[in-house]
Amino acid sequence: MTMTPRERRTERKSRGGTMVDMNLVSLIDVFTILIFFLLSSASGVEVLTSTKAVKLPVSTSETAPKETVVLVVAGDDILVEGRRVASVAQVQASGDDLIAPLQAELTLQAGRRAVKATTQAAIDAKGRAITIMADKDIPYSLLRKLMATCARAEFSDVSFAVRRKFDV
Repeated sequence: MTMTPRERRTERKSRGGTMVDMNLVSLIDVFTILIFFLLSSASGVEVLTSTKAVKLPVSTSETAPKETVVLVVAGDDILVEGRRVASVAQVQASGDDLIAPLQAELTLQAGRRAVKATTQAAIDAKGRAITIMADKDIPYSLLRKLMATCARAEFSDVSFAVRRKFDV
């Protein structure tokens, strides 16, 4: 018995009815877009969170911030990594350039960072880094005391947090 071409096609379709053709091109496109999105959103951009009490100065600096110990002068408090170490009024009233509670906290933070660092020689070569986040109207005398205390605690790489000025 001879089958017509139409009958042969019908028979082939009935035998292979369980197979489903999948178009993998669109699936690969979706995964490519997903991977691109994940890689771009997980980039190494670090943003320092600023409190509303601190009005940062504006700068045209293009250098991205690095991960450091953050010293914040917010309102009446001096904070290191979110922990209050001194009040601004006490620091300004003292005649000494050294802020003892700040130096103690920075020494503690340096010990914590040394555990995370690869070698002590690498830390000594680069110097310990700190970022000072202070209001743009901070008195220079207070800023000088903060920087002198940081230097005595062996934090020689001092950076200042600023708002980025965007050209319009």
